[in-house]
Amino acid sequence: MNQTNHVCLLPGDGIGPEIIAEGVKILDAVGALSGVTFTYSEALIGGIAIDKTGVALPKATLEAAQASDAVLLAAVGGPKWDTTDPGKPRPEEGLLGIRKELGLYANLRPVRLFPALAEASPLKADIVAGVDLLIVRELTGGLYFGKRERFFDEVGCGTGGLPGQRAFDTLEYREYEVERILRHAFDAARKRTKRLHSIDKANVLESSRLWRECAHRVALDYPGVELIDMLVDNAAMQLVKCPRQFDVVVTENMFGDILSDEASMLTGSLGMLASASLGDGTALYEPSHGSAPDIAGKGVANPLAQILSVEMMLRYSFGLDEAADAIVAAIEGVLAAGWRTRDIASPDTPPDRIIGTKAMGDLVAVTLQQ
Repeated sequence: MNQTNHVCLLPGDGIGPEIIAEGVKILDAVGALSGVTFTYSEALIGGIAIDKTGVALPKATLEAAQASDAVLLAAVGGPKWDTTDPGKPRPEEGLLGIRKELGLYANLRPVRLFPALAEASPLKADIVAGVDLLIVRELTGGLYFGKRERFFDEVGCGTGGLPGQRAFDTLEYREYEVERILRHAFDAARKRTKRLHSIDKANVLESSRLWRECAHRVALDYPGVELIDMLVDNAAMQLVKCPRQFDVVVTENMFGDILSDEASMLTGSLGMLASASLGDGTALYEPSHGSAPDIAGKGVANPLAQILSVEMMLRYSFGLDEAADAIVAAIEGVLAAGWRTRDIASPDTPPDRIIGTKAMGDLVAVTLQQ
């Protein structure tokens, strides 16, 4: 196969540089096996970009991303850049900004429990066994992108009616934004078990009533797919009570952000949860976890979410399904052999089977090449 793909690497902050190195290691292993060539460029995003350029998403980074065939991001953020000052840049602005500028409106987060990790979940093994669901999250609307403001008000905003601060965030959706993410989710459900849960808060929010109306209208174009409406608070409960009832789940931006982090516990660790952000421009792939500044530089971070993000890249951007399947099989083999990073280790894991970031990447790469 004579194919060359250029990947823009965004290591970001915290453990980002450590785990993205393992993602590149797996891409290179795939290239060696398949004859596909991967080339790379690296750019700044998040806190490190603020330190070096004053902004979380430099223009050069956006240009590099737009010129690439796919973007592989690791993690952004950390306490160094935490601030409540609305005038100061925050690392998360880089992540939100690149999604918006690339036109990435659909975030796909597979929640798949590898059999060897059934005991790693805080939930009982019989509850999580067989979990394999896909969360489809709208990515460019809602509270995260609506109008927001904080200001001082002379009248009644402080304790005891004294002057004080007011703040608001606006949850806003346009009909076309809702319809396009729903169609993406219906398409995904049609290829899986033909069951789609649409999550909203239609008993309270007008934006959710619009969402539900759109869902039922779009459903008419997918007669073979069962549509199930569920309120977000019930969905949060059902995810831990009976997760196997879900196959494809679609929801708005903030609900998806929260529910996907909750769902990560079904897999044993956020370190196992990959994601793909798709839309009109170059797709972006990233782990769903944060920058874990408390373990940055220690070489103990779990790289498997980053490696599984590479797996999604191979599927959605490069059409290399066989290589993607091989990565999943390699990870299954490594885990079945008992190897663990410390976040997915159980009390019964032998100490000599608990390994670090680089060693886990090496094992997956070696297993992939066997």
